[in-house]
Amino acid sequence: MSIDSGNFTIDLRRVRLLREVDQRGTVAATAAALHLTPSAVSQQLAGLARDLDVPLLEKQGRGVRLTGQARVLLRHADAMAAQLELARADLSAFADGTVGEVRVGSLATAIAAVVAPALGRLRRERPGLEVLVREKEPDDALAGLDAGELDVVVAVDTHGARRRDDPRYHRVDLLTDVLDALLPSGHPSAHLPEIPLEELAHEAWVSSPASDACAQITSGACASAGFAPDVRHHCREWDAVAALVAAGAGVALLPRLAHPLRHTGLAVVPLAGTPAARSIYAVTRAGRDADAPTAAVLGALLRAAADRPDAVPDLVA
Repeated sequence: MSIDSGNFTIDLRRVRLLREVDQRGTVAATAAALHLTPSAVSQQLAGLARDLDVPLLEKQGRGVRLTGQARVLLRHADAMAAQLELARADLSAFADGTVGEVRVGSLATAIAAVVAPALGRLRRERPGLEVLVREKEPDDALAGLDAGELDVVVAVDTHGARRRDDPRYHRVDLLTDVLDALLPSGHPSAHLPEIPLEELAHEAWVSSPASDACAQITSGACASAGFAPDVRHHCREWDAVAALVAAGAGVALLPRLAHPLRHTGLAVVPLAGTPAARSIYAVTRAGRDADAPTAAVLGALLRAAADRPDAVPDLVA
């Protein structure tokens, strides 16, 4: 191998021997200081010279001195040693969860409610930890988690979702997101303190696409109330849903995490009885929760959720 080789590399252990020879003046003194034989020191330095294809030592009286090429090598060795110390420090910090990269996939409302506050906390407490956020629907996010493209997913339970006790995952419950009735402000029930869901059985409805978690929760809640909603309009963005409701196109169930809305002309009325709700949770692959940066992100998500009035009660205690 030579310095022109595509496989060029430097054995830093041998470079350290070279520095010792420079400081001590003879191979024998270096060997004695490092508890090696002079022959072993000479062989290691000869091997380094062969690897680099340059002379490193020349005789000077009864000792040796470094060649010009060796001096160049040592200057670079200083920089490499400093970089190795930085690598050592970063690896130690990674073990503490203070540096690293964690990729988070989340539904949009949870980004606003918990992911962004958690990220802000981490930027203050762990500025060396980089959190990369991707907005994704639960099914896509969980597929990304399985493929190793994401490290943490913030999702909502849906039909056909992973079981809570699935041994492939580590799950942390964050929030119970209650859904309220969203009505035009001129609706006859807009002034009520609460409304039985069955009173909206004959209304036109605005909902998200049928595959969406909130659409599934809306359909399930309406089924429990004894009717199937007449969904006339489908939107994913909650501000778009609100705009249609404000225009009188129908009614909707709106998760509280979607507040505040930009549109006026709306009434948000709690449902009577046990309200419809969705469970917001964070999940990572089983065992990944022992990874310090991932654990730091999960902890920050828990704290951000606990700061909210709609946090899972057991997490607040």
